[in-house]
Amino acid sequence: MNQPTSEAIAIIGGGLAGCEAAWQLLRRGWRVRLFEMKPGQYSPAHHSPQLAELVCSNSFRANGLGSAVGLLKEEMRRCQSLLMAVADETAVPAGKALAVDREQFAARVTASLIDHPGLELIRQEVRAIPPPGSLPTILATGPLTTAHLADALAELTGRERLAFYDAIAPIVYTDSLDMALVYRKSRYDDGPGDYLNCPLDREQYHRFIEALAAGRCMPLKPFEEAKYFEGCLPVEVLCGRGEETLRFGPMKPVGLADPKSGREPHAVVQLRFENRQESTCNMVGFQTKLTYPEQQRIFRMIPGMERAEFARLGSIHRNTFVLAPELLTPTLQFRTRPDLLLAGQLSGVEGYVESAAMGLLAGINAARLAGGAEVVVPPATTALGALVRHLTDSDPHSFQPSNINFGLFPPWTRKVQKKFRGEERAKIALAALSTWQAELAEPFSSLPGCVQ
Repeated sequence: MNQPTSEAIAIIGGGLAGCEAAWQLLRRGWRVRLFEMKPGQYSPAHHSPQLAELVCSNSFRANGLGSAVGLLKEEMRRCQSLLMAVADETAVPAGKALAVDREQFAARVTASLIDHPGLELIRQEVRAIPPPGSLPTILATGPLTTAHLADALAELTGRERLAFYDAIAPIVYTDSLDMALVYRKSRYDDGPGDYLNCPLDREQYHRFIEALAAGRCMPLKPFEEAKYFEGCLPVEVLCGRGEETLRFGPMKPVGLADPKSGREPHAVVQLRFENRQESTCNMVGFQTKLTYPEQQRIFRMIPGMERAEFARLGSIHRNTFVLAPELLTPTLQFRTRPDLLLAGQLSGVEGYVESAAMGLLAGINAARLAGGAEVVVPPATTALGALVRHLTDSDPHSFQPSNINFGLFPPWTRKVQKKFRGEERAKIALAALSTWQAELAEPFSSLPGCVQ
């Protein structure tokens, strides 16, 4: 690979993907010019001037290697991910999941980047895709890409952009909960857990879902179409699928026996702490498009939340993504513009970790492209490779954004008992990742740690 020059590689977007891509380039000696439109302009869902702002939740989901997203996080750690290092350092209790103090997380990522001598942060909106130049460009503007840039992207790709709608869960002040009714417990764990649980008996549950089903929702604009991501459905949409749907979804009571009575409730609403001070909680799985007054009225029907005060109410926003199977190569380059790489949710992945992972890969390949080295694709047996395969090998006629899951991995070539499959996937993936890193001839393990 040629030595880096004094020129800077441009990254458009200072969210999770853009920040991770910037870090991977900085680690390899490249200068970075990072464009972020905040605080001059905010999307409908963003409120903080910090980089890497977490919008929907403070959870990075499961942390164990037996889960696909846990494996993805471990692969990223082994690739010296900035975001995974910061997430581990700003973690808050969340049982077997990795959740963070969102303000500390964003502040630490921001400081790690702006304090780096190789990064120039330009706080302005980019309204057009830069023309081809001597160095690659990474587009990481996220699912709430502004209309100007989305129009430019549609012109570049020669097709209308696609959109679906993602709902945000409310956040509640912990001290407004009735702790005589609410109890701490993580699913199946003995003793006090990391989640707050609001138990409902059969009658309370049916009153609640009846109110939820009849609740008033924010109407879509005439030009909008409700195309929800299946893994993040509004709670009222789930409720409409049948009276027992919520009891087998976000209100599942299994493994959450009330320590006061020793009995399992008919249904449970779980709340997860948003920060280390445990001053606010996120209503787990309760993303919603109910109007604000309806959210307050209906959610205060939940036992223990009768006097709940909300730090943030739920909302709905549009997520934009490209038709990756037709537009991207497995190296995250546009087929018609090899100098332009795409990262984050805009590429067609869903979730914080997945977005950052695509930023990591885009950063690696932008560095290699700029240095004259061959661009690379992670092995299909890794979680990184499985995500890339979903983006570029899926049927374009049925393509939808996806979280990482073991269904995206190659089929088994031998019989493995179901209970051991997650562990076996992790073993295969991490061995393949280690071999791949060695073949890249990049000193991953000897480079400085992620956080300065």
